[in-house]
Amino acid sequence: MPDQNSENLKDSNLCPICHGTGWVVKEIDGKSVASHCRCYQKSVFKRRIRFAELPERLKDVRLSTFSINAYQTPYGKEKARIACKIIKQYLDNFTEEKKSGMGLYIYSSAKGSGKTRMAASIANELMLNRDAPVKFATSPQILTEIRRTYDRQSEDTESQLLHALSYIDVLVIDDFGTEKVTDWVKNKFYEIINGRYVNQKITIFTSNESLDTLQYDERITNRIKEMCYQIDFPEESVREHIAEKNMHDIIKKAIG
Repeated sequence: MPDQNSENLKDSNLCPICHGTGWVVKEIDGKSVASHCRCYQKSVFKRRIRFAELPERLKDVRLSTFSINAYQTPYGKEKARIACKIIKQYLDNFTEEKKSGMGLYIYSSAKGSGKTRMAASIANELMLNRDAPVKFATSPQILTEIRRTYDRQSEDTESQLLHALSYIDVLVIDDFGTEKVTDWVKNKFYEIINGRYVNQKITIFTSNESLDTLQYDERITNRIKEMCYQIDFPEESVREHIAEKNMHDIIKKAIG
């Protein structure tokens, strides 16, 4: 029969390994050696990438509610159907994909095509059903946070933030390629992407550009090609269809 302390730990927020101390003590060659617990590293990542969270409007989106019928053209529907099949296959084999650090590069030149919604749905699936830590941010957000580390009041340094971005299990970079690509931007994203490539961490990108038209050099695009499956999304704006439907519905209610 488990003791009362064990039962209490199950219902508490304390780490069951270190009991909230942040340290684990192991016996090695007859000596007690203390090291940081896994929960400590997670808390460091959470603090250093605290800006990278799913926006409120995307926290409840799910793969089960992603509708192919939102697209109006047969070509758009077919492209969406193929994309969904690839993503389902990817998630069904997520354990193996995680070992090799394979992510996704979801692209379409059409704004409002559903790329961000799909990426958020995948993020929610991984967090809820695969127990994977996920951070979600737009590429401009990431660059803004790096610049903030230059402020003297910043709690973290640039190297600490880049390290955290390189090691979090799953990083979703939304709207990749919308930023103005300068040498400084190239170097910062190279550090992040190369770090994730070397450490075999999963990165999920959404972009309005294919890897062939992306305004980055081969240092970056070649790594993304190797570490991501490329998913071609419909060249059709679901957002516009929804806006048209909303206007139609309100006019119908207004005039009866």
